[in-house]
Amino acid sequence: MNILIEGLLFPEGPAFDREGGLWLVEKEAGNLIYYKDNQYSRIAVNGHPNGIAIDKNGMIWFCDSQQNSIRCYDPFDKTTTTIVTEIAGKPLKMPNDLCFDTEGNLLFSCPGNDLEDGTGYICCLHKHGALTKIHTGLFYPNGLAFAADNCTLFVAETGTKWIWKMHWNSLTQQVENIEKFIETGGSIGPDGIALTHDNYLFAAIYGSQHILSIDTKNKTTEKIPTPGKNPTNCALDPKGIQGLMITEAEKGQLLQWDSTKKGLL
Repeated sequence: MNILIEGLLFPEGPAFDREGGLWLVEKEAGNLIYYKDNQYSRIAVNGHPNGIAIDKNGMIWFCDSQQNSIRCYDPFDKTTTTIVTEIAGKPLKMPNDLCFDTEGNLLFSCPGNDLEDGTGYICCLHKHGALTKIHTGLFYPNGLAFAADNCTLFVAETGTKWIWKMHWNSLTQQVENIEKFIETGGSIGPDGIALTHDNYLFAAIYGSQHILSIDTKNKTTEKIPTPGKNPTNCALDPKGIQGLMITEAEKGQLLQWDSTKKGLL
């Protein structure tokens, strides 16, 4: 395990762009961070950025759990735009993580701040601008990501320590065939997740000092130890060169673990 950056204030949300750079957030400092070729820079966006998804145009979308919003940073003109702050007239419930489908619809989790109240939900911000809830009654829905088929959606539910599997219908913008996939255990539960081209799922198990590698075909697992006890999220290099990048909050580190598995853009 290699330490790439230290001294970060609650790092989260790593995501690779198409040029091989890595974006992440420094949640408690209100920054985005761009890392490439062993160098990094901070970009102040204020709030509490949490989770990153990069669209086909290279825009950096992120949740803001302090401002209860979905925001977007343009790395070309260096501007930040707030996209949406409420649903059905009520503030979003502390947005946490997000991902795009192949049609350009944005899915994001809204857990709130309680692991046990069962009021968390997942939203879809449709590519034409409409915003709807697509799944409700969740106990702190957290990381979410698509498999290589672009329609199997995995969702980490921290409060129950389960990862859910469901089918995403991009035409109707609805989830179908919702089922429990695997229980991760851990003192707190699964946080951010990432998937590979060969159907492996990597889950950061917050509070338990490891990343859990899961073969989604046969559900066999392997623990990847981390220096600190609070890994928050992870991302795999789509080219299979830079390995698995891990954000860890207790020690404030960006970590790298050697792997040739290829992540999904």
